[in-house]
Amino acid sequence: MKSPFKIAVYGVKIAGLVAFALLLSVVGQAQDKPVHESGDVPAILKIGAQAPDFNLPGTDGKMHKLSDYASSKVLVIVFTCDHCPVAQMYEKRIKQLAADYRDRSVALVAINPNDPKAVHLSEMGHTDLGDSLEDMKLRAQYRNFNYPYLSDGVNQAVALKYGPTATPHAFVFDAQRTLQYEGRIDNSTREELATKHETRDAIEALLSGKPVAVTSAPAVGCSTKWAYKEAGAQAEIGESEREPVNVEMASVDQIKALRANIGTGKLLLVNFWATWCEPCAVEFPELQKMVRQYKKRAVDIVTVSINNPDEKKFVQSFLEEHHAINRNLLFGGTDSADAVSAFGTGWSGGVPYTVLIGANGEVLFKTQGAMNAVEVRRAILKNLPDDRYIGQQAYWNSTF
Repeated sequence: MKSPFKIAVYGVKIAGLVAFALLLSVVGQAQDKPVHESGDVPAILKIGAQAPDFNLPGTDGKMHKLSDYASSKVLVIVFTCDHCPVAQMYEKRIKQLAADYRDRSVALVAINPNDPKAVHLSEMGHTDLGDSLEDMKLRAQYRNFNYPYLSDGVNQAVALKYGPTATPHAFVFDAQRTLQYEGRIDNSTREELATKHETRDAIEALLSGKPVAVTSAPAVGCSTKWAYKEAGAQAEIGESEREPVNVEMASVDQIKALRANIGTGKLLLVNFWATWCEPCAVEFPELQKMVRQYKKRAVDIVTVSINNPDEKKFVQSFLEEHHAINRNLLFGGTDSADAVSAFGTGWSGGVPYTVLIGANGEVLFKTQGAMNAVEVRRAILKNLPDDRYIGQQAYWNSTF
């Protein structure tokens, strides 16, 4: 039988081993935990550092790696994205850089660093698309990008090495892939106001064999959406889903007043639907996404059900299921043709039917049948005034 003293010593040894094992476990977890999940912001790659490698999927359906651009004398990597209004305003200038230097041994590659799940819907009030690879493909096609556009949103492994602070953020490397410049493209988000062009100047210096005069300038734009911000995005959705859901009965006169859109000073998007309409049900989540997305912009979104009045409980249940926090109407008559006549706009009576009405009552956009959500968003954005950022309406009405 062991003495009490030996038992005590033995117990201390066991406790020590357990504590040591727990310590190793914690250290291991800390080493494995990505910076972007803890709320820390990675440091910006330092001037003189070598270009970190990458192997990322592009909007062209191919994988792209650093060595693919080894033959170029200069490599420009621009971290940018879809949703940010500042990044959008730089798309034309990035295309111009790519075009101007393509035949001068300069490669330009754009990388989207954002975790698409970390973008709040309230941050998407100026965009038609999010930052997923599929959305990036649509933007690249829409704007005819002439440069590779790559996605790093799955684990942000590349962005963590480069440390882009905002979109857009440019990194310019010499022939040895040594970083010679990092920062903004130029000194104004509005092209006509730009008087300094640091990224272009750095490229010119490297092509001429001269030192880069300005090696760093603050990148101004939307902050990089690191994965830790996903919790906030989900919390925002949860908060909106706790808002009340209501449905109002609407008479013929109220439908006519809705159509006129007098005195609101806002755009009006109206969606006619019914609980028995499958395409209506399919597109409804996208409609609700728009409600939250453009909540702070000058647009009202209203749904009108053409169910019979005694089916109000079905309508209410459907709206609650989809957390429809916008204004919702149910036509109060038993003859839906009366609603069709009252609203007008060339509507033939089929649902779903979606129409965008201007602040002066003009019909700006309409679609019969299942809507293309991206087309509807672009119609809204083309007609919204510059209420927060000068140049956005021009951007959405431009082609380049």
